Amino acid sequence: MEVGLSAVTEQAGFPWLSAIVLLPVIGGLLLALLPGDSKTAPRAIASGVLLADLGLMLLAFSQHFDPADSGLQLVERVPWIQALGLEWSLGVDGLSAPLVVLSGLITLLSVVASWRVERKPRLYFVLLLLQAAAQAAVFLSQDVLLFFLAWELELVPVYLLIAIWGGPRCQYAATKFILYTALASLGILLSGLALAFAGDSFTFNLGELGARSYGGSFGLLVYLGFLVGFGVKLPIVPLHTWLPDAHGEANAPVSMLLAGVLLKMGGYALLRFNVQLLPEAHLQLAPALMALGIVNILYGALSAFAQDNVKRRIAYSSVSHMGFVLLGISTVNSLGFSGAMLQMISHGLIAAALFFVSGIFYERSKTLSIPNMGGLAKALPINFALFLAASLASLALPGMSGFVSEITVFLGITTASGYTVAFRVITLLLASIGLVLTPIYLLSMVRRVFFGPRIPALAVVGDANSRELLVALMLLVPTLLIGFWPQLAIHLYEPSTSALAASTIASGQLGTPLV
Repeated sequence: MEVGLSAVTEQAGFPWLSAIVLLPVIGGLLLALLPGDSKTAPRAIASGVLLADLGLMLLAFSQHFDPADSGLQLVERVPWIQALGLEWSLGVDGLSAPLVVLSGLITLLSVVASWRVERKPRLYFVLLLLQAAAQAAVFLSQDVLLFFLAWELELVPVYLLIAIWGGPRCQYAATKFILYTALASLGILLSGLALAFAGDSFTFNLGELGARSYGGSFGLLVYLGFLVGFGVKLPIVPLHTWLPDAHGEANAPVSMLLAGVLLKMGGYALLRFNVQLLPEAHLQLAPALMALGIVNILYGALSAFAQDNVKRRIAYSSVSHMGFVLLGISTVNSLGFSGAMLQMISHGLIAAALFFVSGIFYERSKTLSIPNMGGLAKALPINFALFLAASLASLALPGMSGFVSEITVFLGITTASGYTVAFRVITLLLASIGLVLTPIYLLSMVRRVFFGPRIPALAVVGDANSRELLVALMLLVPTLLIGFWPQLAIHLYEPSTSALAASTIASGQLGTPLV
């Protein structure tokens, strides 16, 4: 079976992708070896390294990446540990390029958002740099074992960032995070090994694995192994319970990474592994995946109402919004895949903005308890404007990226010809309930925090400064640009999602719908 996305269309000259992955590692090593105990040098070095890394991404993808080509580009493939079959194999296509840039932007902004971190600043910023490298490697790896190593590596900095710089229950939240994600990773490893041994020759290369066919119960079991492994990170209900605790205890910059980047790894991996490598199994299980998406949307939205902590409410809204990614992936058509990609990009920006702005008024008020806040609109007018804008983007206000992404997913469902009309109508109706609930729980939070009874102790807190305003605008402005000009993002991945949908449909017949 020839899979369009497995074709190599350009061999890299300068190792752009290796530079993107390794530059933060080099910066982290230099920062670790930096003499002295300066509290300002670590953040300056980390900011400079990540700014240079983001510049490398923009230069490589603007000058050497052709969005119209659905094949892998800028490919680097070097034998590494031959006894294990491990290669340093990197490549980029429309599925990975926008998410690499998204991760680079949000990680840079998380460093800028961490300007006031004074406890062990050197270790803190070294961990952020290592996290940046691991994230890029996850999106760029074209070797299953290299992907798994990068996937595991990024767990360590996040665990430490929560455990050391988190809130009162940070040890519990960090341990829960690492247990969930590390145990789920066993499914990824076992499924990857099963694919590597399944053919006539042993290989971990994604392009070579994608040229094989995996049918029957074997393909279904491998698919389920990947689904559990990636579903924890997405997260898919009921594998989601680590997320509210992690967000509730992590500081705002780490929450930006969790919501803006880590959740997108799960969605990306589902497209790259479950759909691209196992299209026959995906066609059979797509209806079940669509049902899981509906559960995510409704459960996340309803659970958000019960949260009296600002960050936990936003965390449950992320569970709900990632349900639209599942819906898009389960449609098995180009519109649905496009909507899933756009939802990941959009939600990454919006959720990072919500968590960042909530961190601003936490620094001022020292509380995230909604009942203990009120009347902040007068004390924090800029903060109020930023949080309201992010909330409106999250509830899919027309003219903002959330609206475009969710309407694209809905259009994908309406044109999903593999499902009965009744099944599509029921899916749309249930998903629409989530759209109705979202503005209620978000705007009620805005009302209670900013327009509730004024609390005298919070009447004199200072508003957002210029640095904080810059970070928020760097997240909110792209949501407006994509909302008014969706092609700004869509043109980067549309050929790849269209090719992926075509190859998936060509591999077989969509499984019997649930109704």
